[in-house]
Amino acid sequence: MKAVVIKEFGGPEMLEWTEVDDPAPAADEVVIDVAASALNRADVMQRYGLYPLPPGTSPYPGLEVSGRISAVGEGVTGWEVGQEVCALLTGGGYAQKVAVPAGQVLTVPRGVSLTEAAALPEATATVWSNLVLTAGLKAGETLLVHGGGGGIGTTAVQIGKALGARVVTTVGGPEKAALARELGADQAIDYRSEDFAEHGPYDVILDVIGGAYLDRNVRSLAGDGRLIVIGLQDGLEATLNLVEVLYKRLSVIGTTLRSRSKAQKAEIIADVQKHVWPMIESGAVKLVVDRTLPMSEAAEGHRLMEAGGHTGKIILVND
Repeated sequence: MKAVVIKEFGGPEMLEWTEVDDPAPAADEVVIDVAASALNRADVMQRYGLYPLPPGTSPYPGLEVSGRISAVGEGVTGWEVGQEVCALLTGGGYAQKVAVPAGQVLTVPRGVSLTEAAALPEATATVWSNLVLTAGLKAGETLLVHGGGGGIGTTAVQIGKALGARVVTTVGGPEKAALARELGADQAIDYRSEDFAEHGPYDVILDVIGGAYLDRNVRSLAGDGRLIVIGLQDGLEATLNLVEVLYKRLSVIGTTLRSRSKAQKAEIIADVQKHVWPMIESGAVKLVVDRTLPMSEAAEGHRLMEAGGHTGKIILVND
């Protein structure tokens, strides 16, 4: 088969579409013939050498795929060869085939094409696990979503609204602000001209930015507020005012989906299938796709993502 290989750490030109060995399913795994994968910020970090891989992880980038099951490992129940599925991965999605634990496989939601389904697992699992399972977002609370124009952001705005929260989001520019409001955001703040901290307080903040936003995030949280940091787009370090944390009884939590155990991921995926898939099938949560590219042009996808002009997900399609 072919896969996108990182020749050495560096820019997008370090991605190469080349021949590699086919995967075989271990016990409790299935092999998926990949129809499509989707880009995530973690893929860019991995390409730069800033995202250490968990032991045993495929070295190829790609945290989600859609496709058809072509092989089933020992002990797998509930999945059969030929089924159309999508799946959350620890790596290896930029390829023609991938082996994945059966607990991380999902059906394709009704009304979503097989290609589009590739863009669902990572964003939905990230948003649901952090907003609901970690932060405990409740109806009536105010949620701030940073990066409301990206794949995570567009999903978080909609799921937050579906859960009954008041949703505020930061975006870059009027077009992304208009999209955020169309998706249900009660307020869209252009971070280039406004300070989101002035529009608080917020009960829950979902942050993909990292260090540069830490102080303002903490200052703008309400009492008993929860800050969930899931990305480091603008800084690895920051100073934390512990007086603010103690006085307001704040929770500051850093999480990644990739490093969780297979058992934890299986629990999250089961919850997503149960709670988020009905939101998608009813139209309450819509997939936002910026564009599709051939998987052999993954480097171009990475350039687009790093430039920051895209809205929603960038999908890589196998020829």
